Amino acid sequence: MRIAAGLVFAGAVSLLSSGAAWSQTPPAAKAAVAPLTATAAPAPAAAPAAAAAAQPARAACTNPNALGVGRTVEIDTTGGPGFGFEHFKQLDFLRDKEVVLTFDDGPWPVNTPSVLKTLADECTTGIFFSIGKHATYYPEILKQVYAAGHTVGSHTWSHATLTNKKLTDDQKKEEIEKGFSAVKWALGGVSPSPFFRFPALQHPPEMVTYLGERNIAMFSCDLDSFDFKASKAQQVIDVTMRKLDKLGKGIILMHDFHKHTAEALPELLKRLKAGGYKVVAMKAKAPVQTLPQYDEELLKDAKLPTVSSRPVSSVVQTISE
Repeated sequence: MRIAAGLVFAGAVSLLSSGAAWSQTPPAAKAAVAPLTATAAPAPAAAPAAAAAAQPARAACTNPNALGVGRTVEIDTTGGPGFGFEHFKQLDFLRDKEVVLTFDDGPWPVNTPSVLKTLADECTTGIFFSIGKHATYYPEILKQVYAAGHTVGSHTWSHATLTNKKLTDDQKKEEIEKGFSAVKWALGGVSPSPFFRFPALQHPPEMVTYLGERNIAMFSCDLDSFDFKASKAQQVIDVTMRKLDKLGKGIILMHDFHKHTAEALPELLKRLKAGGYKVVAMKAKAPVQTLPQYDEELLKDAKLPTVSSRPVSSVVQTISE
């Protein structure tokens, strides 16, 4: 694969020791999510002030036997560095027995909250590559992801495969940019990390170049859990651990969209700890800079709310149980 010329600058990684068919229509029966006190998403005009706020830190760990976080690395995304040896070979920053947990295709009811609970129980963290449409369906769930201190990136607007020759370059760029704008909207105007993963790990060279010019880091993986093919949680665990024990380290690709992944995660994290693996948190040096034209297009096309900024607790109150 031809990698963007901008990737030659991808060595600036600061290590701190510490097809559209995939995007689903939200099921009406599952639209309800756990009660939250987060505010509704404000209009884009409020975004600059919101973006300046620091992301909440991970909660203090109260589990002495938790997997935890081994270290945190900060990524300078200038030039569009690529991570994950299935496609990008330049940046071998993980040490032996280190892993990065990544989750695609959320947010989604039941499954994403379950993944969040498991990560919290083990005092550890991951990167969530959200589909833009899903972010607009369930913004309160994505706010939970961000509030828990996890890294949030994007996975296009509708999970379109960007190697599709029927798509023009402008349509491919729209998938990328509108995805980031949707995630930003769902987070209440807070810009996510400039972290992007191509659907199906299909990397058209011209979009690799484009992301490099936009200073957005690209993520492939070192090992795929193939959880989307699994019929049981145990399959997710077995496939992941078999590949990981062979490689000794790696960026793990999973999906918080899938039930079996959520079911597998508690045992998988226990297996990681028992095997001596350490989780590495990846944080961006600076948030993504979304493009105003796509912020506006998102609001126009999706007809998203732009006025209310009242917290849920001021709108809905329990008066008896």
